[in-house]
Amino acid sequence: MIVLAAAAYGVWVVSAGRRGARWPWYRSLAFLAALVLFGLLQFGIVGLYSRELRWAFTLRLALLFFAVPTFAALGAPIALLRLGGPPRVSEIAERALHSRAVRILGNAIVSPIIGLVLFSLLLTPLSAGLRTSVVAAVAITVLVPLLGFLLLAPIAEPDVLRSSTFVTAEFLLAFVELMIDAIPGIVLRISGSVLDGATTAAIGPSWFPTPLRDQQLAGDVLWFIAEIADIPVLIALFIRWQRTDRREAQSIDDLSDEEVEALSRAHLERFRER
Repeated sequence: MIVLAAAAYGVWVVSAGRRGARWPWYRSLAFLAALVLFGLLQFGIVGLYSRELRWAFTLRLALLFFAVPTFAALGAPIALLRLGGPPRVSEIAERALHSRAVRILGNAIVSPIIGLVLFSLLLTPLSAGLRTSVVAAVAITVLVPLLGFLLLAPIAEPDVLRSSTFVTAEFLLAFVELMIDAIPGIVLRISGSVLDGATTAAIGPSWFPTPLRDQQLAGDVLWFIAEIADIPVLIALFIRWQRTDRREAQSIDDLSDEEVEALSRAHLERFRER
């Protein structure tokens, strides 16, 4: 996955340059950071002990859902695909990005619910099965970053337009998400019993914690990451709100005096009808 993603991104950058488009270096650096972080999560200590330790599994899951997609979205691979990718693939990605399903996923009303449901699984016995299953590990590796990217792509992509009212509502709901995402982590941290039912201590090095302490560490990790991860989303929403407000203000400035007067009259007429 890392090799294919790096190769595709590099080919698109070169192709975009040949077509006369200049691709910002910081976007390439952000995408590279996503690939490096993904590799560390797979081959580092977190990936090595994610089946034995709850905190390692939780850290891997949270970073795959929050951090890797954030850096990937900052790399704007869909925008790069439009500039340097094959036209047919670009059209497919464009239709997918503007599809109803992605638009529903990529707003601040739905995404907090998805995050809450995903991390609430850590409070159930299903968590132990997911943590120890090889099949689940592969599915998490592929699907969780993809899901996180689908939630962030409509915010990060410049061509996805929203009204200023909708963006303002998203911005306010993002503050609610700041509190909601932390609930599973708080429950894991303050609970006095092992919630997933796996009470047998993991076999490993002497520094391995007890099952309850392992769960508390997982709660600390999830609580911290869930709070920090919302900051770039708030920044992205603020930037999008500024861009949307500027676009709408420009559309008003482009109208003639007669058109503005007619628009104001129609607006007042709607209130009178109510």
